[in-house]
Amino acid sequence: MAQVRIYQRAKNAMQSGRYRTGQWVLEHEPKEAKRPDALTGWAGSGDTATQLRLSFPTLEAATAYAVKEGFTYDVIPAAERTLKIQTYADNFK
Repeated sequence: MAQVRIYQRAKNAMQSGRYRTGQWVLEHEPKEAKRPDALTGWAGSGDTATQLRLSFPTLEAATAYAVKEGFTYDVIPAAERTLKIQTYADNFK
């Protein structure tokens, strides 16, 4: 049985909005460790399943897909967003 992880997409550091942050992502756990290529030095492995990343609108849809395909899955809860409210003058204290 393949092991997958399901998590909620985090906000990109390069964006100010929250586009696609409500989506849930299903990706496979790596089956083998990555090793450096002798010629280029890049890290890689023969495991092509780790290249697959599926997006779902809800957690229920992602877990239903994992159950239907016979995957064992771990759900990683989304981190809580904390908003630090400060004034402009607080930057210079």
